[in-house]
Amino acid sequence: MANCAGCTWNVGTSTLYNCALHTLHDESWKILLTATAPKTVLHDSVIRTSLQPLSDKTRCSCLGYFFLVCIILCMLFPVSVMAEWDPLVPITDYKEAVNQQAVVAAWPDPSVEESIQSREPDIHSYAQDSSSVESHFFLEDNLVLSSDQWDQSSFQPSSVFSAADMGAIIADSYRGPGNSDTRSNKELPILLWWSENLFPHFPGHTERIDCPHSSCMVTKSKSVKLHKRTKSIIFYGTDFRAYEAPLPRLPHQTWALFHEESPMNNYVLSHLPGIRLFNYTATFRRESDYPLTLQWLPTIDYLWNPAIPLEDKNRWRENGYAPVLYMQSHCDVPSDRDRYVEELMKYLQIDSYGQCLNNRQFPNKRLEDTSTATTEDPEFMVYTARYKFHLAMENAICTDYMTEKLWRPMHLGAVPIYRGSPSVRDWMPNNHSLIVIDDFASPKELADFILFLDQNDEEYLKFLDYKKPGGITNTFLIESMEQREWGVNDMTVPNYLNGFECFVCDKENARITAERMNKKTRGKSPPPEPHIADNTHMACPMPVPGLGAAEDLPETDSWKQMWLQDYWQSLDQGEALTAMIHRKEKNNERFWDFMHEMYIKRSMNH
Repeated sequence: MANCAGCTWNVGTSTLYNCALHTLHDESWKILLTATAPKTVLHDSVIRTSLQPLSDKTRCSCLGYFFLVCIILCMLFPVSVMAEWDPLVPITDYKEAVNQQAVVAAWPDPSVEESIQSREPDIHSYAQDSSSVESHFFLEDNLVLSSDQWDQSSFQPSSVFSAADMGAIIADSYRGPGNSDTRSNKELPILLWWSENLFPHFPGHTERIDCPHSSCMVTKSKSVKLHKRTKSIIFYGTDFRAYEAPLPRLPHQTWALFHEESPMNNYVLSHLPGIRLFNYTATFRRESDYPLTLQWLPTIDYLWNPAIPLEDKNRWRENGYAPVLYMQSHCDVPSDRDRYVEELMKYLQIDSYGQCLNNRQFPNKRLEDTSTATTEDPEFMVYTARYKFHLAMENAICTDYMTEKLWRPMHLGAVPIYRGSPSVRDWMPNNHSLIVIDDFASPKELADFILFLDQNDEEYLKFLDYKKPGGITNTFLIESMEQREWGVNDMTVPNYLNGFECFVCDKENARITAERMNKKTRGKSPPPEPHIADNTHMACPMPVPGLGAAEDLPETDSWKQMWLQDYWQSLDQGEALTAMIHRKEKNNERFWDFMHEMYIKRSMNH
C-alpha cells in the first residue's frame, strides 16, 4: 500500500476506484475519502469533507478531477509501504486468542513482568504480525486506521499539558532536560485512561506526551487494553468498580489510581485488598506516589487575601446575622455532620444555607445555585465573608483529606470550625489558624468557646495572624507548595492530571529499561523493584456518627444503614476482585459469584 498526502491506493491494482470511494448519502452532501484496499470496511468517521448539494454533472466532474489529483499526488508524494491486512477480521477474534493465552500478574506483585522472554510471545500471539496489530488498533469507535495513519494522524504529537474536558489551564509542552527520547509514536509505550470522561486531552482520544524524562502515547480507547505496548492502565477512583475491572490482569501491565475526591465515593480503596490492586497512586494522602494533598490551595498567596475589617463583621452581627455560617447541600454523608450541627444549634446561633438544616435564605436566587460556591463567584465570596466563623466539616473523615471547605474560609478571613482530617494542623499556616471540633468534649463546650471569641475581638483576631507579613510560619506547608510538581490555574506547570500521567509514563519507561537490561545481562543487572500501594496511600477509617456512638443508634437509623454497610461491603468487593486475579479469572461477570462464595464462607466461619 502506498500512502500519499491523505489518499491511499493499492499500487498493484488497475482500477482507480481503489484510490478513492465517492459515497453520496440520501442528503447528497458528504464525500468520504478513505484509505482503501480490497474488502475495506468504510466508516464515516475516517475522513469527511462537507460540500453543498451537488448536481449529477457536478458530481461526475468532481469525481473525475479527484481521480486525476489523487494519481498526481500518489506519484509525487509516496509516503510509505505497508503490508496488506484484512480489516474484516473482527477484533474480537484477536481478543479471544489473547484470553486463551494471557497470564495474570502474579499476586501480590502485579508490576513485574515475570519471565519476559517466555511470556511475551504468548501475550502477543493474537497478532499475525506487528502491522496487523497496529492496523486493528482503533477498530473501536468505528475508526479504521492503517499503521502509518495511526502513527501520523491519530497520535499527532501535541502539548503534554493539553486542556482537560473540565477546563484545565493549557500550558506549553514540556520536554524535560532528561528527556532525549527520539522514538517514533509506534515505538512508545501506551498508557490507557480507563475512565474516558477524565482523559486530560481535548479534543480527540489519543495523544503523544513528552514528559520530563521520557515519552509515551496516551489514549482512552479501550480497544488497546490487550496490546503488547499498553504498559499501564490509569483508573479514576470515583469511577473504579471492582465488578468492571479489566480481566484477566496481564503481567506486562501496571495499574495506576488517580483519586483526588472524597473517600466516600469509593470505600473499596480504603481497604488493603482494594488499594493493593494498584502500583502507582495519586491521592490526597501525603504518602501517595503523587500526592494531591494541597489540591484546594492554589498558592500561598491565596491565604494572604485581606479579611473584611472586624468592625464590618461586628456590624453584620448587630444586623441579625449569626456569628457562624453553615452551608451544605449534601446532607447524608459518612461524616454525619448534620447530626453534630443540629446539636450545636441548641447553644449557638448558626445561619444555615443550602439543603441541610436550612434556616436562612440567600438574598437572591442566583446565590442559591451551588455553582456560585464551586466557582468562587465574587458575589458569593463577598456575601459569605461577612461571617466570623465558618463550619468547615468534610463529608468524610480521612488523614490529609482537606477541601475547599477548609481553605476558602481562610482565604476570606473567617475562622474555620473544622472537622475532617486528623492531621489538619500539619498543613496550617501557623499553630493558631483554626478551631478543631474534636478538641472539645461536647457541642456545648465548643459553643461556649465560639461565644467567647465572638465577644472578644482581640482573641478572635489572633486566629487571623497568618494574614500579617511573616504570619505564615509553617515551613512544612511552604516547602510542600514550593516542591509541588503540579499547579492550580498556573500555566507554567502541568495540572495534576497531566502531571500524574507523566509520572506514570516516566516510571513505566524506567521499568521497561530495567527489564531489558536484566534480560540483556542475563540477570547481572537487577530487575525493577516491585511497587505496590499499601494502606498509607488511602486507609480511611470506618465512618462514625457525628455525635455519639454507632451502637447507641437504632438499627433503623438511615446513616447507620447506609454508610456502615457500604464501608464493609466495599471490603468484600476488594477481596472478591483479589480472589479473581489470584485465580486468573477472565470474565468479570463472575464477580458476584465470587462475592456470594465469600459470603457463604464467612457465614460458615461464624
